[in-house]
Parts: sequence; C-alpha cells; structure tokens
Amino acid sequence: MISSTSRLRRNALASVAAIALVATGAAGVGLTQPSTPAYAQALSKNPIDVPDHPPGSFASVVDKVKPGVVAVKVKLDDSAGMDDDDGPGQGQQQVPPQLREFFKRFGQGGPGQGQGFGGPSPKRQGQRGAMGSGFIISADGYVVTNNHVVDKAKTVQVTLDDNRTLDAKVIGKDPKTDLALLKITEGGTFPYVSLGKTAPRVGDWVVAIGNPFGLGGTVTAGIVSARGRDIGAGPYDDFLQIDAPINKGNSGGPTFNVGGEVVGVNTAIASPSGGSVGLAFAIPAETVQAVVDQLRADGKVARGYLGVQVQPVTKDIADGLGLDKAKGALVDHAEPGTPAAKAGLKSGDVIESVNGASVNDARELSRRIAGLKPGAKVELAYLRAGKSDTATVELGALPNDPKAGNDNRSSSTSDGQPRLGLSLAPAAQVGAGDEGVAVMDVDPDGPAAAKGIEQGDIILDVAGSSVSKPSEIAERIKAAEASGRKAVLMRVKSTKGVTRFVAVALNKAG
Repeated sequence: MISSTSRLRRNALASVAAIALVATGAAGVGLTQPSTPAYAQALSKNPIDVPDHPPGSFASVVDKVKPGVVAVKVKLDDSAGMDDDDGPGQGQQQVPPQLREFFKRFGQGGPGQGQGFGGPSPKRQGQRGAMGSGFIISADGYVVTNNHVVDKAKTVQVTLDDNRTLDAKVIGKDPKTDLALLKITEGGTFPYVSLGKTAPRVGDWVVAIGNPFGLGGTVTAGIVSARGRDIGAGPYDDFLQIDAPINKGNSGGPTFNVGGEVVGVNTAIASPSGGSVGLAFAIPAETVQAVVDQLRADGKVARGYLGVQVQPVTKDIADGLGLDKAKGALVDHAEPGTPAAKAGLKSGDVIESVNGASVNDARELSRRIAGLKPGAKVELAYLRAGKSDTATVELGALPNDPKAGNDNRSSSTSDGQPRLGLSLAPAAQVGAGDEGVAVMDVDPDGPAAAKGIEQGDIILDVAGSSVSKPSEIAERIKAAEASGRKAVLMRVKSTKGVTRFVAVALNKAG
C-alpha cells in the first residue's frame, strides 16, 4: 500500500557523472519481426486481431534494434549553473528549464539523498558531465536525444553498442519539445533504427533501451498506458505514458514497438524517490519526426503562429454559446496585427477545425498550428454567434521572446454553477479604464469567487455585447434567459491584463 505521506516526484532522466561512460552489448544490424510468428502475423494484418498477451520473447526485437541505440556522454559548459531550488541531487543533471514547473508541482527531496531533483549538487572533483541515451536514425550517423541531455554541452560523445566511443556535434536543439539532433563526426556507415509511422494504442507492448545510471544497453519492457498526457513540461505537451522500468540516464533513449519501430523518446519519469516506479513519459514519434526534419534541414525549428489567446470550451461555456458539445477552442482575444486578426477572427469565436481536422480543445489547436511552418495557409472552421464560417489564414512565425510564446496558451474555467454575487461599477467612474464594468467586491463564499472573478477584474462584454455599466449586464442576462440559454458568457479582464471567458448559469444568477 502506498503511504499517504508519499510525495510524487517527476524527474528528468539524464544523469551526471565525473567519469567516462562505457556501454556494452552485442553487435547486430537491421530489424526483424518479433520471435512469436502468430503475434507478428496478426500485427501485420489487423491490430484488432493481435493477441492480448506478449510475444514469447522480446529477444529478436532487441537483438536487431539494440545496435542503433547509443549512450550519450556530455561535458558541461562551465556556465551551466545549478539552481538551489531545482538543482540536481546526487547523480543528476541540471533541471531543464521547461521541466522545472513539472518537478515543483510534485515536491522536492533533500540533497544527496537519492531523491532526484531536490537540492544543490554536492561538490566533486573533475570535469562535470551528463549521461543520457540516444538512437541513430540514419546510416550516416544522425542521432536523436533530449535537449536537456546536451543543453550547455561543451563536448558530446556517443558510445555505440560495439563499445566504440565517437565524437558528435550538436546539429540543433528544440527546448519546447525537449529534443536535440546530433551528428557523429567520424565517417562511416552506422546501424540505425526507424521512427514509427503509426501511433501506438493504449495497451500495446513496448521495449525501452538506454543508459540508466551509466549501465548502457539496458532493456526494459512494459505497455503504453495512456496517450496525450500534459505534464506541464511545455506548450506542446502530448506525451505517451509508458508503464515500464525507465530510470535516470534513459533520457533521449527510444521506446520501441514489437515491430522494432521507435514510437517514443523517453524524457521524464514520475517517482517519489528518484528511481523508477514504472511510470514514464515519452515524446511520440510523430512529434520527433516533425522536429528532427527541421533540425536536420535548418538547425532550428520554426513554428506557425496564429496570434490568439484561447481557452477550452467547458460544459458551461457550451451552454452559454448554445453548443451541443463542449468541444473546440474559444478565442479570448486576437492580438492586433496578427494573422488571426487579419483573417477576421474575433473574441467569442470557437475554432472547430484546422484544414478539416477537428480541434477538441485549446491545447490541440496550439499543437496543430505549431506543427505547421510559417507562411503555410490553413483553413479554419469556426462558429460565431451560432453560425458556422471559415477563414483562410496565412500563418506567421512564432515570436522568440517568452512573452510572445504565451499567445496560444490555454486557460481553463472552473466547473461550478455560478451566480454573479458581485458589486459592480462603471470602470470609467472608478478610474479602472475606459471600457467595461469594474468588479468592486466579491463574496468570497459565493459562486463568482469560485469562478475566479476577483476584485479589480473588468467585465468587458456579456453574451457577445460590450458593457459599460451594471444595468447593461443585467439586460444582457435577461435577454439570454428569455432566448432559452442555460448560461451566459462574460469576457473578463484580470488585474494582470489577461482576458478570459466565464460562463454564468442563468438559473442561479443573481
């Protein structure tokens, strides 16, 4: 039984060492089907016919793909400092910036206690370095790994399955997805593995190979236990959740399906102790392929930019908009001068699809747009005031500054059943700006507070119409109620200047 006092910790998988890494294993090339003929035959026909038991052995798959997996050793640049709050414990690398919030949310262990990221790294003599994993994706020696393995690297080496240690250079890095592409500098032909073309299903068997704790060539097996996980590591989170013993040092290593294709890149684990409890997260092959293609061609990743702030469509918001389903991405705001604004998108529009592919929520919209290149023309289908429409948008380039990176962020609204419960005044009368109605007081025990409405917020519009005085809010609510709506939408600007939609249930508004 798990103790109620246990704290879940999520750890990056790269590990630090003061000595050289040596990985050993049997040599071999190419790929074959699993050793159990019935399983391989069923897999080649129809996934639904695959027996729901593992093959008799994973050995044939491992023998063929293991030569394409490498151990990665990095000497860190002297400027790669350690944070006291997020710094590694013993045997750990610096916390990658994009994963810090991920770790913080799940507690910290004490330094030097084997608790993973929990305190300043103890001082040790010799060159500081990091160890991780990677895999070769082409015969000429291109290698995929995690960005946090090679970030701030001074030198990089890879150790192959035949014990050769070769120099490598960093071709490109993408912090937003935590991926990096390396190139072995020595000429020659290398064994390699292929990225899968089909996403795995929940319940599929997988095999992870990597360099945990410096023990190169380590093989573990498990299943895909979930897809589409958002762990707070970055704006485009879409992780596979893997139930398999994956540890620190597996960062950047591959997870294979039983056909020998890479379905994910191991990136993070959930753990109360810094060691494996069998819960890991991998970047899906589809994302890896898109990022690696750009890194190989340009050394960097350029992402499409729409220029909207969006939020999910909750059940309350769907009721307020008169929608049958809580689906799509609700536009809070289209930034002036952006592709979205130029295409005519407005606050209150619900984006339903991109190039014919449906959009389930705001996060999915962000991923779809980011997966396209600047200059690409996309067709967006959206709802406005209950009517369907389309817009053709030429995407811009995602700005590099951190502030601009939030333009596609998602923010959620609580699921309570709200009443207004607010004291209001025209914003202009109380010096709160030239537009909207200012919230002067909020009942802390009332539903409005539960919705996140705070003193100082500004209500900009109600039911799609702008408001400038409290009586107009009452009128809009009354009109919405008369039209049979179950809820009414209010667009609210917070004291920090961020706008969002709040759905108020009409049968309890007051």
